[in-house]
Amino acid sequence: MTKKSKLIRIYRSCVKDMIEHEKVKSMEGFIAHHDVDTLAHSLFVSYWSFIICKKMKMDYRSVARGALLHDFYLYDWHIPDVREGLHGFTHPASSLTNAKKYFKISNMEHDIIIKHMWPLTILPPKYKETYVVILVDKICATLETFKIVNGKRLARLKQEILY
Repeated sequence: MTKKSKLIRIYRSCVKDMIEHEKVKSMEGFIAHHDVDTLAHSLFVSYWSFIICKKMKMDYRSVARGALLHDFYLYDWHIPDVREGLHGFTHPASSLTNAKKYFKISNMEHDIIIKHMWPLTILPPKYKETYVVILVDKICATLETFKIVNGKRLARLKQEILY
């Protein structure tokens, strides 16, 4: 077994209940950035945050779970009338509401989901792990927006994780 396949196996064990849930799977139906669906983006952020936190001996399980649900808002943010307010400011609360509706969320997972857009969220994160997710999310979103990483490339990672 390769190092990568071992990491994916450990990662999967952290998020198994989530990646099998129909609402999480439905994230494939919404675009996050350019041609990357929200599930692929969330897996990208979650997996790389997990790897960083595992190497740094941080709470990688909570990071994997919170980061997977950081964009669990379940709507097309490109349609103006689908929500109140600006998406960048409002979607963390929508994501947290959905996360709590479908899963048991730890305090750290709560912090990751609600504060992943910091500094747009006024209150700073409580955990160092949340800062990791914030940074990884910004990097992944930038790579996706500027087409450095596209949907086809992330589809391979998604396949490796989901199957």
